[in-house]
Amino acid sequence: MTPEPMRQRFVEALAKHLPPSASRLRLLDIDGRCGDILAARRADLDIRCPAVDDLQRSRIASPAADAIVAFDCDIDSKALRSIAANMRPGGRFIAVLPRGQVRECWVGLLEAGGLVRILVEPAVDGVGLLIRGEKPHTTVNTLERIQSVARADVDLADLAAYRGPYLHLLIRQSPNKPVWKLEAGEAIAWRALALGDVSNAVLLAFSSLPKAVGFLQPAVMIDLVRDVNKVGKFAREVAAGWGRHIILNPTLDSIKDQQLIWLHIDPETAAAPDE
Repeated sequence: MTPEPMRQRFVEALAKHLPPSASRLRLLDIDGRCGDILAARRADLDIRCPAVDDLQRSRIASPAADAIVAFDCDIDSKALRSIAANMRPGGRFIAVLPRGQVRECWVGLLEAGGLVRILVEPAVDGVGLLIRGEKPHTTVNTLERIQSVARADVDLADLAAYRGPYLHLLIRQSPNKPVWKLEAGEAIAWRALALGDVSNAVLLAFSSLPKAVGFLQPAVMIDLVRDVNKVGKFAREVAAGWGRHIILNPTLDSIKDQQLIWLHIDPETAAAPDE
């Protein structure tokens, strides 16, 4: 039995590897050993807890899971094939084995299970084992991969009816460098993409990171939007306090021929980013 403080640390290490998803991340927690800790960290998780035997007997995730996680479970080639069958293309399997060790054989086992982009590393401070693999995408086109996830959230969504935990904004950050490169006393400023004029602006917001990037890529290609260098993630409650009109999941056609501006947003109000 893993002591509870160590289980907490192991599962938190696992959480850093969850994939970008639509506004709800569909998660299978094998044998239910991670879900309580993950749910406390992430408000966007839709968690089911199948037994590993049930997972191997049939496909149980409909629609297919964005991620499947496991803590201190027996992982063999049969289990991995079942795991891959229950994940969407690009979905991730992440497991922590508290008594496991980094060995090359894990790479071969994950590959035999049909997974790619494999990671095998110590879980926490050199203790235990964290393994990760991804179900291959069905297309080599990066934009199509992003759109395949983004399509799970509707365009021009009704903000009043939206129950997702976060809103994502397209951000211009200045200076454009990571926090660890800032000099003493140097502050960052964020400006978010919006429509109209400053006194009566409408923020453009997105229900998920893939939805935001799925909008941004074609907008950049037609030279509609420039110099976005970050996607900011904000809790719905924070966004409600801005007192701004918001369009959720705009399309390029919906903002065609309208004036785009940039509004100041406090970066300290942002939620922790996804991977």
